[in-house]
Amino acid sequence: MANHKSAEKRARQALKRRNRNRLIRGSVRTRVKAVRKAIEAGDAATAQSELRLAEREFRKAASKGSLKKTTASRSISRLAKAVGAIPA
Repeated sequence: MANHKSAEKRARQALKRRNRNRLIRGSVRTRVKAVRKAIEAGDAATAQSELRLAEREFRKAASKGSLKKTTASRSISRLAKAVGAIPA
């Protein structure tokens, strides 16, 4: 446990950030699941629309610092590649 006033504040800040990051990453994972579900079903139109929403969530998470920008870009790229591979 923190013993100094500054350490106590740091602990509070870390807790806030952790909760915010968990919430943001959770919403990203939810969107990714929706894209993967559409890919498995072979529904190209739904997968494309879900991909757009997932990309938006990834970019938001990266801009807020919850995810690294390169991680977000790589994930978007892999999802887009999978969506593009759905037979039309």
